[in-house]
Amino acid sequence: QAEEELKNLCERKSLQLQEMGRRERLLKSDMDRAKVQLASFKTQVVQVCLPQAAGEAGKALSIQQVLEKVRQICEENQQSQEREKRLQEEISARLSKEKEVSENVEVFKESVRELQ
Repeated sequence: QAEEELKNLCERKSLQLQEMGRRERLLKSDMDRAKVQLASFKTQVVQVCLPQAAGEAGKALSIQQVLEKVRQICEENQQSQEREKRLQEEISARLSKEKEVSENVEVFKESVRELQ
């Protein structure tokens, strides 16, 4: 009976080992696929952020360089949005002033007509 139990235990361990091997292969496959996707993503980011570098043969960019360029683009985008907001505020203020001046001109014209 002890021999039978030992045999069953060995079979279970063997099946567990086979399952672990299968899972390891699946994980390795997933990891390889993720590496390919990451490389593709990096290439796309480089092509968008640094189009002049994307066409140069033999020029490998580090992840740090790509991240720096992405950070720079984000900062430029934020500055552009802030500038656009300031310009919109300025336009709004000028339109208000123009409307006020226009109303004053109309009042002045009416006053001149009344005086004539």
